[in-house]
Amino acid sequence: MAQSQTAQAKGGVPGLVNDWSDEKEVFSGVPWGKGMMWIFLLSDTFIFSCFLVSYMTVRMTDTVNWPIPSEVFALEVFGSSVPLILIAIMTFILITSSGTMALAVNMGYRKDKKKAAVLIIITALLGASFVGMQAFEWSKLISEGVRPWSNPMGSSHFGAAFFMITGFHGLHVSFGVIYLLWVAQRVLRGHYDKSGNYEIVEIVGLYWHFVDLVWVFIFAFFYLW
Repeated sequence: MAQSQTAQAKGGVPGLVNDWSDEKEVFSGVPWGKGMMWIFLLSDTFIFSCFLVSYMTVRMTDTVNWPIPSEVFALEVFGSSVPLILIAIMTFILITSSGTMALAVNMGYRKDKKKAAVLIIITALLGASFVGMQAFEWSKLISEGVRPWSNPMGSSHFGAAFFMITGFHGLHVSFGVIYLLWVAQRVLRGHYDKSGNYEIVEIVGLYWHFVDLVWVFIFAFFYLW
């Protein structure tokens, strides 16, 4: 308390130096890489929030009929139309990948580099599967005439919202897959053996869990609403 009152009493350059020193002390226990990842994820949260809020605003105010997601995203399975089957599989894959990523972080804490690397690679493969399914979903809608500027099924805003939101998230997953594979090969090559610090596994895990969490909101607001 006394230190804070002293900092407040100072003005000019000494006061500025004290302010910066206080912040440095507050974050001194947070590793640099982890701190930067949290800042990045916070900024990304704002972007995705703006996208989803904009989507909900357009959805509620659009005067043209909005396509029914359960019909638009249905697939023919053994001659029957199954609503949202592909989206359900994609969601299951991402949730599973979140579990394998958590196990990889746990193996990183234990300094078991082989198991950590294998689990990271499995996570990357699940992420790549998700991106492949998303590409199939895009190609299906494009073949049916859906575009960012037009939509034969109803409101033209549907295509713009769909390609913008799912595309931005798909880019995050794609970059995440590359990031995971890069970390996995460095772990396997023993890059972190000397320091014994596998903090990078936790950092990439933070990114991946964020991507999974964002998909849960996209799934709820875009596909179920």
